[in-house]
Amino acid sequence: MATLKAFKGLRPPKKIVSDLASRPYDVLNSTEAREEAKGNPYSLLHIIKPEIDLPEGVSLYSQPVYEKAKENFYRFKQKGWLVPDKEEHLYIYAQTMFGKTQYGIVGCASVDDYLNNVIKKHELTRHDKEEDRMKHVRITNANMEPVFFSYPAVGEIDRIVADFVNNNEPEYDFKADDGVGHHFWVIRNKEIINRITHLFDKIPSTYVADGHHRTAAAALVGKEKRENDPNYSGNEEYNFFLAVHFPDNQLTIIDYNRVVKDLNGNTTDEFLEKLKAGFVIEEKGTEIYKPESLHNFSMYLKANGIR
Repeated sequence: MATLKAFKGLRPPKKIVSDLASRPYDVLNSTEAREEAKGNPYSLLHIIKPEIDLPEGVSLYSQPVYEKAKENFYRFKQKGWLVPDKEEHLYIYAQTMFGKTQYGIVGCASVDDYLNNVIKKHELTRHDKEEDRMKHVRITNANMEPVFFSYPAVGEIDRIVADFVNNNEPEYDFKADDGVGHHFWVIRNKEIINRITHLFDKIPSTYVADGHHRTAAAALVGKEKRENDPNYSGNEEYNFFLAVHFPDNQLTIIDYNRVVKDLNGNTTDEFLEKLKAGFVIEEKGTEIYKPESLHNFSMYLKANGIR
């Protein structure tokens, strides 16, 4: 069964939260990160993309980059830009996009759940990307970004979250430059925390929706730490890692599109003929067509319509 654990979060003061918030480390390159963080000392990119504070051309996987992440993380704490909560809490994080809001519970997932496949994965991970984030976790001794999990919706959890957000002001509430709204509540009530964590105990599995490499890195560093700790008990903080859990009934599956540059020397007809070896191809005209079932894809090919 799935584990959800309250924890002492590191959070920014309200007045800088919109400046500190950033896109995930792996959705922008170093040049984009430099531009996005330009003139903004609060941006979390200084920690999760620390090469932006080093000379251009530095290897992303060199030791000075990880040392800069550690240095910047320490500076953020020293300046009061990231402040630890005094008590263990759960948190609610909501995103509003395209007029729809989804509500997730922020808490710690379990290294054991990852190792025992209670946390389900749907992507293979690359060793080099795993090792990069593992080094980042090792040197900062922190999970700087939550991973995005989903879980089978539980009616009582949905009701608890809805009641809480309807009756409490958010701690943070802002709209980012891309138009996405970000809303954040702190659950301090121990009865509510205990009830939510108890309900999670009955959930058979959670699912990695996004962040497979960060999940693997956090879990594998936790495994390393327990193997190197002769007094390991299972309750140490390294046995858990940061995740935000969204119920499946609130999620929208967004299109996953790819562009193919050429047909590898084939004509259009030859290309379609070869596809028939593994697919049933149907002409769908020239209007936008979106798949509605598993194993169903749409393909736009030159001016010949949709297949």
